[in-house]
Amino acid sequence: MELNNESDQLTPRVRLGRRLRRMRERKELSLRQLSEQVGGYSHSYLGRVELGEQLPSTALVTALDTFFEADGVLGELLEIARENSIPGYGRAIVSKERESRRIQVFTSSLIPGLLQTEEYARELFRRSLPGESEEGLNERVAVRMHRKHIFYRSNPPYYWAIMDEASLKRPVGNAGQMQDQLRCLLDIAERPHFTIQVLPFAEGAYPMLGGCLTLLTLRDGGTMAFVESFKSGETVESPKEVVELSQRFDIARSLALPEDKSLSLIRRYLEEYADDHGS
Repeated sequence: MELNNESDQLTPRVRLGRRLRRMRERKELSLRQLSEQVGGYSHSYLGRVELGEQLPSTALVTALDTFFEADGVLGELLEIARENSIPGYGRAIVSKERESRRIQVFTSSLIPGLLQTEEYARELFRRSLPGESEEGLNERVAVRMHRKHIFYRSNPPYYWAIMDEASLKRPVGNAGQMQDQLRCLLDIAERPHFTIQVLPFAEGAYPMLGGCLTLLTLRDGGTMAFVESFKSGETVESPKEVVELSQRFDIARSLALPEDKSLSLIRRYLEEYADDHGS
């Protein structure tokens, strides 16, 4: 089945909305009637989706695809729209995550994106994107959370995260939200395809201080890198540059605490946030 026959000038979210509207109109349903048919999602929510003002949730799209017997078309359009909502400089790396055998990440001030809780991510977007609407924030959070689905497939990639101690020390949100985030890290660390390490303050300066690096090992054995700052990023595929960046990651790994000591440090910060939350 064709995904769409809309003009190439339309954004993916508008294409998705128009496709949904055509399906609804063919069944001669109002938004309120459709709301009743697909589990009570509000007609105003459905209207925003049709206008391309808001991306629908995965649950809603699944319900709509089933109701309209659309053969997964709406789900495919949602995937395209989600990818389009990611900043252009990050789309290449996000698309390759799904093809990766191993993901190695270093962050110097934040919890890595794929390890973030919803509330941590929402607060981070709220602070870094002043003026963003609540709907916009929710959409960005939903896209980030959706990326975690790669860990629930039958052959998930191995994920190795190294984070500067600053990512634990600097609160994003309140003490309760930081407790939830650190508990999440500890839970994730128990899973077989994850390694989490912390590079402590005591090590002083190191080659990637102030930066963020992602290394993806692909199915064919090749590696690509992504270097990101607060508002820009660069995909690196040159073998020479990838080797240089891999060496920087190796240096950070050599300076980081072993996994057991890293988790002990996370637990220490968890206790500190618990004390702050209780006071």
